[in-house]
Amino acid sequence: MDTHQYKRLMKRLNSMDDVKRIAQQSKDLDEELLFVIYTQKVTRDATKHYYRVKHHIEKKHLKAWKSGKPLIKIAKEEDFPPTLIAFLLLRAKGVPRKEFWSMARNPEIIKNKRIKKEMEEVLKNDNIYSPEGSELQRIRGKVGESRLEKWLDSHGISYQTEEDLRGKQAKTPDALLDKPVLINGWKTHWIESKAIFGDKVEIKRHIKKQLVPYTDLFGPGIVVYWFGYVNDYKLPKDIRFLDAEHLEGAKVEPINQTRKRITGIRGT
Repeated sequence: MDTHQYKRLMKRLNSMDDVKRIAQQSKDLDEELLFVIYTQKVTRDATKHYYRVKHHIEKKHLKAWKSGKPLIKIAKEEDFPPTLIAFLLLRAKGVPRKEFWSMARNPEIIKNKRIKKEMEEVLKNDNIYSPEGSELQRIRGKVGESRLEKWLDSHGISYQTEEDLRGKQAKTPDALLDKPVLINGWKTHWIESKAIFGDKVEIKRHIKKQLVPYTDLFGPGIVVYWFGYVNDYKLPKDIRFLDAEHLEGAKVEPINQTRKRITGIRGT
């Protein structure tokens, strides 16, 4: 999809109910893709408004909570992730960061009955910032990496993983190929797995922090955005994108070493 279509879709995703409703109505948009896009929207909004909400917690909401207003109601008023509301409010109350996340991972250890009850309600209503939500995102990333490795193995492509390269390179792609190959005619030295949707915000961030450094170190490469990407972003010359469907159907060929020696041109 292009950026205009993506922005229209993102505007419609304001809750998990929207995710489920749009998935049911659409033939092309599955629920996991919509949840990924919704997650990106929520996390960006939370980052943008974090300090404003923190200020409100300290100046207004802590007093209201002590007077009986539930955490989940404060979260709805601020239109902010419930787990982060609980975190900010209990931190303002004096609960250490480490203790809060222990409580979030295991509410059964909470001795205060009111906090225990409200924490359980907060976690139940937060698919993104709760420990369960964070774990789902971590698993999604690992599944993407595993899927890439299986694809490489199925094509007989030898490579080193990020773990193999750790400590050896300043930057470590998910797969650094031992020998470059042609993927859909594109000379590829490395492949990066991204278990998200690549919109302009994500792409710009990835290019600056990861992808251009990869090309400087290793040469041209490919990023796999498993949930798709906007198709109207102008890419640097040494980077190409694929989604899940196009990676699975990609044509893989060895590089003609004779031609390489004759031309002597790196990265072509």
